[in-house]
Amino acid sequence: MVLDPGEAGRARAADPGERRAQVRKAAAASVIGTSIEWYDFFLYNTAAAIVFKDVFFPESSDYAGTLSAFATYAVGFAARPVGAAIFGHWGDRLGRKATLIVTLVLMGVSSALIGVLPGTETIGWAAPVLLVLLRILQGIAVGGEWSGSVLLSMEWGDRRRRGLMASLPQLGVPIGLILGTGMMTAIALSADEAFKDWAWRVPFLFSLVLVGIGLWVRVRVMETPLFAEVVERNEVARVPVAEVVRRHPKEIVLSALLRCSEQMPFYLFTSFALTYVHEHLDLAQGLALSAVTAAAVLELFTIPAAGHLGDRIGPRRVYAAGSVCVALFAFPYFALLNTEVAALIVVAVVVAQIPHAIQYGPQASLIATAFPTRLRYGGAGIGYQLASVFAGGPAPLLATWLLHDYGWQAISVSMIVASALTLTALGLMPAPAADRPEPATAAKAPT
Repeated sequence: MVLDPGEAGRARAADPGERRAQVRKAAAASVIGTSIEWYDFFLYNTAAAIVFKDVFFPESSDYAGTLSAFATYAVGFAARPVGAAIFGHWGDRLGRKATLIVTLVLMGVSSALIGVLPGTETIGWAAPVLLVLLRILQGIAVGGEWSGSVLLSMEWGDRRRRGLMASLPQLGVPIGLILGTGMMTAIALSADEAFKDWAWRVPFLFSLVLVGIGLWVRVRVMETPLFAEVVERNEVARVPVAEVVRRHPKEIVLSALLRCSEQMPFYLFTSFALTYVHEHLDLAQGLALSAVTAAAVLELFTIPAAGHLGDRIGPRRVYAAGSVCVALFAFPYFALLNTEVAALIVVAVVVAQIPHAIQYGPQASLIATAFPTRLRYGGAGIGYQLASVFAGGPAPLLATWLLHDYGWQAISVSMIVASALTLTALGLMPAPAADRPEPATAAKAPT
């Protein structure tokens, strides 16, 4: 089963006015839907840092409880490549639009169920087990979301502005971070006594409202003209994920390694920092939450700016500059935090997000264009999400262990190593798929 050729033809035959309208709708659908998905994902990250150890691991020591909470956090990242493979198959078979509707519903339902999940004191060991299962579903959903939202925007947009168009869905990360962390901050400040009893559940339940909004936006978008062209030419792959793994393993591996200096530090700055500032430095919980929210606001401007700059001077140059900045700021970041001066802590957290934005802006087009259109959803998604297994997911867990056994300096060293891995992968990354010959096409799928 593939996209109906008649519907594909309508996307390809859109007049200039309709095309401009669809470009706007595709960009809006990508940004809004992705923001909702990341809102749900970041809610969990924030809750894991400040509340889950008390609700789901109450018998553990502070250190063991933090490790356990971050371990359930990491499970969601391990599930992301699975989601990329599952939805990558259908995204390259049925199209971007239909697949993105499913990922949005899956994420919203999973988050709402976390919001009503009883704690360990109520249902015993079943509580953390169910928490892990719901986190896995979250990971599968967000694993299938990224490449679809990027392609929906990029494949409707102007080919000369791919960096900017592909960077727009990336805004879902800071928007989701602002919504998720901001709501948690507001509730923590306004319902301090009830926060760990029940108030932390409200943001998870609110995700159902956001999902309804996201669905309304996404159903109004037509399939992308580039995928429609694949359908019209009868070039849809029979088993796209298997084919892209067989034909483009180098691009998949390098796409994952490319993200080391973007993803690993990002989750240190947005999740581990909450624990570090509150428990290690013994400062107010709201300070770190407010700093992370301020950093996310800045990224609303720096991410598209970096994407646009990538269109002007080349995404590789921009990306390399961001990776180098991560290494340069690794030690100053913790030095500023350790002053225990509120203003300097805010500066550290906000400035730390600038190198992330410099990389995150051009990253989507850099990875997506490494794969041909007919295999792009699965190839880009798997490559992007594989980094979650060894870079993003374990980052707070690794940092907690390094801090406990070796001190903060070891965490800074790990950030420099991540930058070295990224720069190496960037140097080995092949040219965009459109600039190099594609191997002989496999047998075409029937329509």
